[in-house]
Amino acid sequence: MKQHILEKLAATNPDCEIWFDSSPLVYENWKRGVVAGAPEAKRDIWEAQLTRLFNPETVRNTGEMGFCGVTTNPPLSLQAIQNDPEFWIGEIRRITAENPGDNVEGIYWKTYLEVARQSAAMILPVYEASNGRHGHVSGQVDPRFVTDYERMLAQGLDLAALAPNLMVKIPGSAEGYRVIEELTAKGISTNNTTSFTVPQYVACMAAVSRGLERAKAAGIDLSRWRSVITHMSARLGNVGDLKSQAETRGIELSPQEILLGEIAVMKRAYKHGKANGHPSKMLQCSMRVTDEGPGGRASSGHVEMLAGGDFVYTCPPSYIAQLMHAEDRMEPFRSGAIDEDAPEDLIEKLRRLPYFRQAYDFDGMQPEEFSRFGAFVATAAEFAAATRRTVDFVASAVERAQPHAA
Repeated sequence: MKQHILEKLAATNPDCEIWFDSSPLVYENWKRGVVAGAPEAKRDIWEAQLTRLFNPETVRNTGEMGFCGVTTNPPLSLQAIQNDPEFWIGEIRRITAENPGDNVEGIYWKTYLEVARQSAAMILPVYEASNGRHGHVSGQVDPRFVTDYERMLAQGLDLAALAPNLMVKIPGSAEGYRVIEELTAKGISTNNTTSFTVPQYVACMAAVSRGLERAKAAGIDLSRWRSVITHMSARLGNVGDLKSQAETRGIELSPQEILLGEIAVMKRAYKHGKANGHPSKMLQCSMRVTDEGPGGRASSGHVEMLAGGDFVYTCPPSYIAQLMHAEDRMEPFRSGAIDEDAPEDLIEKLRRLPYFRQAYDFDGMQPEEFSRFGAFVATAAEFAAATRRTVDFVASAVERAQPHAA
């Protein structure tokens, strides 16, 4: 058996976990495309590897899969709908008929819940076989309302009620951390998303700790509770204000220096959690592959530099395919990479930028500043746009259904 490159990454730490960053509803179609595009000599190997990572029949029969969990977000949920539009048009019509008093927004939210429910059902046997350790599916509250505490809490409870393996994704705003505390107090597993900075991660850990204290005092069963904290790594360095602030100050930053800064933030949060024995697990997402092309070198520093740590890595389909095509030109993973820090002079160079100080320093931001941080604003806007597109898909399906109701 030839290990998949992600299985090799997982082997660098016995507690490392690889998750699939998309709905399992899209997996089979995606896998067929990847295998069809594989080099002929690798086609059978890739087929076996991807089947080992996730096979619906194996999951149903044994409760086992190579992935440990699944994350989704609004763009990924839209992709799940686009993966089988006729099916989802039928589902939207059914939901509309069952809820005649709902407007388009109400139908959209129920459709989103159905995507999450079906995704969770696909890997529920993994959750059951592992006694709740693995097999979670993350479903996200509406990113158009990242500072609306009451709405996020209500939606989080909606999501948690769908399935025991539904983990609720909450954004890293001040209001979001209040929601995380409340959900934790009820024994509900959470995933902190739209998060990029050490101050956010410290705030999340504090919210989780407060919630756990309340849950224990209330006698809540926490035997299957989990918390993960997401570091949206490449987004930190590329969609916020880092580059523009460097340009304004005449500071030249190479792609490698930006990458090292992104990883330094993650390692600082990881070490803080370990030093304090915190039960939340850091989750790395937004990874990139650097590939010089055939005959050239390839790398993915977002995972290579963290190898050896007990992280969750959630990997979107496109990233997995890129890794597979680049694997033969990448260096082997080194389990000691997690212990290697960025050069001190680079950190000082980066700290000349207010944006990086906000991200790296423990006191870089106050909670009320989280939702104004550049990467947060850009990412929330992107996710909100995907949500609006999904709402419009629902509206179109409802409109098309009108003649059927006549």
